Amino acid sequence: MTTNKPLINIVWLKRDLRLVDNEAIFDALATGERTLLIYTFETMLMEDDHYSARHWNFIRESIVDLNTQLESYHSKILTVEADIILTINQLMEKYTIRDIYSHQETGILITYNRDKSFKRFCKNNLITWHETINNGVQRGIKDRDKWTEQCNAYFEIEPLTFNPAEGQLLSIKNIELLEPLLVIPSLETPVDAPFQKGGRTMGLKYLESFLNKRYLNYMFHISKPELARTGCSRISPYLAWGNLSIREVYHKAYHLKTTAENKKPLEAFMSRLRWQAHFVQKFEMEHTMEKESTNSGFHKLKKSISEDYKLAWQTGQTGYPLVDACMRCLNETGYLNFRMRAMVVSFFTHNLWQPWQAASKHLSQKFLDFEPGIHYPQLQMQAGETGNNMLRIYNPVKNSLEHDPEARFIKKWVPELRELETPFAHEPYLMTELEQQLYNFELGKDYPYPIVDMEKTRKQASDTLWNLRKDKKVREERLRILKKHTLRN
Repeated sequence: MTTNKPLINIVWLKRDLRLVDNEAIFDALATGERTLLIYTFETMLMEDDHYSARHWNFIRESIVDLNTQLESYHSKILTVEADIILTINQLMEKYTIRDIYSHQETGILITYNRDKSFKRFCKNNLITWHETINNGVQRGIKDRDKWTEQCNAYFEIEPLTFNPAEGQLLSIKNIELLEPLLVIPSLETPVDAPFQKGGRTMGLKYLESFLNKRYLNYMFHISKPELARTGCSRISPYLAWGNLSIREVYHKAYHLKTTAENKKPLEAFMSRLRWQAHFVQKFEMEHTMEKESTNSGFHKLKKSISEDYKLAWQTGQTGYPLVDACMRCLNETGYLNFRMRAMVVSFFTHNLWQPWQAASKHLSQKFLDFEPGIHYPQLQMQAGETGNNMLRIYNPVKNSLEHDPEARFIKKWVPELRELETPFAHEPYLMTELEQQLYNFELGKDYPYPIVDMEKTRKQASDTLWNLRKDKKVREERLRILKKHTLRN
């Protein structure tokens, strides 16, 4: 049967909100066919508890930035508020669609199930869905035998360019003719939000300022809660939402390393980029870790949820200043450096003895750079439930003394402690009644007493987890996990 509907390619953008080094876009344009770029704000995701307004605003800002880049091509992103199948169905009323391009998303279970439904939809409608590799992560592999070589080969490829032919992208005029058929969301966002602003333009600014100078302090400041805010690259949200590709960042760092006098911080930074791909690959191969411990031997570990403990931890009212400063900072800004992320999870799962699952969605909502493939492996590793990673139970006081010795970060985020001398800002619960009177400060009123005994709870958690690591099932699972996920190089 013939049709008079014009033929177009569709590029379905997900966590790859960029034009450069976007294989889905590159492949669609290589066909020479007219191409429409779309993004769908999917109801199922917008209602999912993993996400929050800060994520959707970051995406809106990213789309606005993309549209600015597309102005010179007289095009823009067709942005729709609907599920992807409904969107494609509506587009097929106006166009013939034979090919859809997107990247393989290593996302939460709901996105994996959506993709399976979409694959059936495409098959039923005689559409070929082309899925491209994202940041070197391979789908369908059973172990890591050849993964390192495949990943290396991916990273060695020069980042892909964006060069559409004249008029190849669907024009703004044609896109605007489609919009009355669809639900078009507003792309307005709060002007004064305290979060990093979304979009490739801003991502490149962070990357360039890091590679120009800030990288020199990378190794010295990476563990410091305050200094890391400038000493680290701060590009993680732009990688998580795909404003930048890991490959292009890796290439920029690599080229700088060839001429830089101080190569070690760049090598450490590049190692972290490869580490990111490794952990996302683990999640791709072991998707059940979203809901349960990868090491099934730990399923017998039963922890009761305390809503009081959970609320105190979420709101920064535990009585341990560094923990509270970190949680308040995260709630307000969407960012914590890696060591402090590990510490707050350790405190929640070990000292408060809460299941890591009870921390998962609060943290995913607050981390502006929420990346499922990093989120879940790290939660389980910091909770000590892998069976093959070193058990780390972080001491908040030791960490505050080492990494925030003058209590600047603590006093910034826990203003109740600003007028105290530095030693008391680290451990206010050591103040005598007389000292409290001298500072016009009352424990239990101005700032909470510690909600648990840190040393006692640390020992209980350590004893329980070390004993469980001797369990037959835990040991068997440990070997299975090592065989599946260990890099052969």
